[in-house]
Amino acid sequence: MKAVQFGEHGETDVLEYDEFPDPEVGDDEVLVDVKAGALNHLDVWTRRGLPGVDLEMPHIPGSDAAGVVSEVGANVTRFDEGDHVAVCAGRYCGECEHCRDGEQSECVNYHIMGEHVRGVHSEQTAVPVENLVAVPDHVDWETAASASLVFQTAWRMLMTRADLQQGESILVLGASGGVGHAAVQIADHAGAEVFATASTEEKLDHARDCGADHVVNYEEESFADFVYEETDGRGVDVVVDHIGPATWDDSTKALTKGGRLVTCGATTGPKAETNINRMFWNQLELLGSTMATPGEIDDVLPLVWDGTFEPRIREVLPMSEAQRAHEMLQDREGFGKVVVVPDDEYDG
Repeated sequence: MKAVQFGEHGETDVLEYDEFPDPEVGDDEVLVDVKAGALNHLDVWTRRGLPGVDLEMPHIPGSDAAGVVSEVGANVTRFDEGDHVAVCAGRYCGECEHCRDGEQSECVNYHIMGEHVRGVHSEQTAVPVENLVAVPDHVDWETAASASLVFQTAWRMLMTRADLQQGESILVLGASGGVGHAAVQIADHAGAEVFATASTEEKLDHARDCGADHVVNYEEESFADFVYEETDGRGVDVVVDHIGPATWDDSTKALTKGGRLVTCGATTGPKAETNINRMFWNQLELLGSTMATPGEIDDVLPLVWDGTFEPRIREVLPMSEAQRAHEMLQDREGFGKVVVVPDDEYDG
């Protein structure tokens, strides 16, 4: 088979679309003929190299994909050949105290396909059965491939960790990205008043289309000042910040007393300064969140399949143009998800 792959860390020129050994299917695995895969910023960081993550090379990137079951392992009963499925990339042991408590994304051995082990941007992939969800036949491949990681991440952040309630207000930073545009839709569906940031008028229009009530171009003005003006000095109940040091201080400024800041990432770096006086005086909560539990995935993905939520697609490219796909993410071009499909499936 052919697969997107890299043999060393670096910029986009390390990516190739070339022959790779066909996957072997274990007793508890399912072989999927991949019809589409979607990129996340995680793919960019993995390609460049993450501290403490020692990958087996060559590495296949990609945490999101969808396709057709072509073979099932001896112990698999959930799926049959011909079924449509999507990948859920979080891997957990099932045995530690957190897994036994139903908090699988807190597993002491938690890891992500495409980040810590080989991913799914290839013509075929063998996936543990617990990492697959059924996809209704009417759902197109681009949607199926684009939904899992960002919508499960945003759902856990907002609905579980931040416990967003109807009538509350929320600020979503980076609303043009995968997690950001999913968070805007989920917050709007939950009945919250949604504030969103982006860097261009086109991206702000897309954020409005996803359900944002108030938008601000962070390149032109302080989003914290904007929030305070729009809320008469109150601030918002929740801030979604997956940017990190570049926005952290303003994110805490934008919160009302007793507000919650929830984060799932740090695209501008891992270390940010926190104003401790503001933290205790305003009685703020800082909440971390990673991926989602199987139950949370089961809560959110049906809302994608029925059209309540929509992964927005900025571009569909053949896997042989993976370099271009990565460039679009790292250069913040466009709004929504970038999708890659095997070359023999690509119809232009």
